[in-house]
Amino acid sequence: MTYSQKVLEDLKKKNPDQPEFIQAAEEVLEALAPVVDTDPKYEKAGLLERLVEPERQIMFRIPWVDDKGEVHVNRGYRVQFNSAIGPYKGGLRLHPSVNLSIIKFLGFEQIFKNSLTGLPIGAAKGGSDFDPKGKSDMEVMRFCQAFMNELYKYVGADEDVPAGDIGTGAREVGYLYGQYKKLTNRSEGVLTGKGLSFGGSLARTEATGYGLVYITEELLKDHGKNISGARIAVSGSGNVAIYAIEKAKQLGGKVISCSDSSGYIIDENGIDVKALKQIKEVERKRIKEYLNYHPDATYGEGSVWDNVTCDVALPCATQNEINEAEAKRLVETGCYAVCEGANMPTDNEAIQIFLDNGILFIPGKASNAGGVATSALEMGQNSIRSSWTFEEVDAKLKGIMINIYYHMKEACEEYNAPDNFVMGANIAGFMKVADAMMAQGIV
Repeated sequence: MTYSQKVLEDLKKKNPDQPEFIQAAEEVLEALAPVVDTDPKYEKAGLLERLVEPERQIMFRIPWVDDKGEVHVNRGYRVQFNSAIGPYKGGLRLHPSVNLSIIKFLGFEQIFKNSLTGLPIGAAKGGSDFDPKGKSDMEVMRFCQAFMNELYKYVGADEDVPAGDIGTGAREVGYLYGQYKKLTNRSEGVLTGKGLSFGGSLARTEATGYGLVYITEELLKDHGKNISGARIAVSGSGNVAIYAIEKAKQLGGKVISCSDSSGYIIDENGIDVKALKQIKEVERKRIKEYLNYHPDATYGEGSVWDNVTCDVALPCATQNEINEAEAKRLVETGCYAVCEGANMPTDNEAIQIFLDNGILFIPGKASNAGGVATSALEMGQNSIRSSWTFEEVDAKLKGIMINIYYHMKEACEEYNAPDNFVMGANIAGFMKVADAMMAQGIV
């Protein structure tokens, strides 16, 4: 049994109830096998064992009071995975599905994503099983304050810098930051995704979606294709999806779909971004409302990937939304590129289908790194007590995403796996973290 296989088997035995984390670890360790199994220094230093085990896992209760005076208790998490190359960095997810397995999978992926940006940021992830949907502003505020009452002990501008994620937008970040400031009496860049009036960065809202399209554009260009005129399918209708659709349309792509947990829209005339923003960012309603703006569009329940035909697929909804059968359907109907906007939206069997059939596939740890990259740029602006223009941040973001693409490509070529960007992303992300861990000793 090879070193990487042994570590994976041990991990499965230790974490039998954490399927999302095991899935993420399996993909990474298989991709890293050509590196770690041929160089004995990694096994001698126990590097993989240390890499897959978080440096710190924090779980805590969050008691809060609703508008009726009733007490509720949620569970909070912060998994600080790896700080070899910088302070912990990663979002806070607020969603009923949140559990330790999901937080660990997200934190583990964050190691490689943050490394790929080229910026000095380590990896963490956190959140709670609290659902902000349907809650009043005052209820959300009281929850966020209760969350920060515990979290503040473990975070700081040079220690751990959380950010937004699913369920955690500008409103939630504002409440969290306000409570942190009150508890610590410090005004510092402890959270990113802040409002522009108290240290936030321009282009942060758009960053993940824009970054996804920038790396997709570079991938297509490098393979003799063009995003302009491409038929593009997007899943999701949150922050990432909306701004991926916006940027793809700006670059001449024809985006024909979006979705939410209730169903999907296919609009052969192209998704109306203005209407989508009104429904999701202002009214906070279900995607079916799109038909009120464009009655000639098609609405259906279930997965958009069972029904849409496209050249380029940008899954931006949630983990494991594309399975083996849906991957086969995308291949059969002419899709030639898939770039992930969400975290792990394609399961391992589906990824293999794409690779076996020559589909250009970029995993989320590379293609959705624009959000955390711009968060790190926000940290930099906070540190120098300054701010950059939208154009400056956007230009830096585009440069980072293009660099990620070519670092992946270089790793693919070095290990004789051309266009296997799963391997390329994992190896390119791993090398920087591994070098730092080896240099810092057994800690």
